[in-house]
Amino acid sequence: MAAAMKITLLAVAAMALLSTASAVTYDVGAPSGEWDLNTDYGSWVSDKKFVPGDSIVFKYTPPQHDVLEVSKADYDSCNTASPINTYTTGNDAVDLSATGTRYFICGIPGHCKTTGNGGMKVQIDIVAASSPAPPTPASGPSASNSPPTPASGPGASNSPPPPETPSAATSVRATAGLGLVVLLAGLMA
Repeated sequence: MAAAMKITLLAVAAMALLSTASAVTYDVGAPSGEWDLNTDYGSWVSDKKFVPGDSIVFKYTPPQHDVLEVSKADYDSCNTASPINTYTTGNDAVDLSATGTRYFICGIPGHCKTTGNGGMKVQIDIVAASSPAPPTPASGPSASNSPPTPASGPGASNSPPPPETPSAATSVRATAGLGLVVLLAGLMA
């Protein structure tokens, strides 16, 4: 096989690996990974960087909960009357295919709150993959940011949540992509 052809095949395989390995699947709600009334979704989302190609999964017990994708105005007011999308399976995967902001609430009466802490609502900001990570909140005596919101509910804490681990599907894609590169490299030798 010609050297140029080998290089081209290896480059294509490497690009395939990078595109599949970079996508991450997040289970909404930490640390349990459940869409529930006990999670502070503002805290959960604060240390994550969502990029096009990632996905989020809402896991819950129907009919105790559901997921409505709504407009910003409906998110702010917890209005369930005209959702963009409605999810009710209890294992709802949502692909984040483009940059922008998406809004999700629970449509069960009383689960989405317009004031105070908590409530089943989450804002997902999808940024370009090359964008820098969101800034870490300032701390210490010279910090000018507003004070942190105290944790509430059973087992709540103000300590940062453990890092999110990618789902098994993400790991399988990365492993399969790496295997393809190794196989192609071996064939070209």
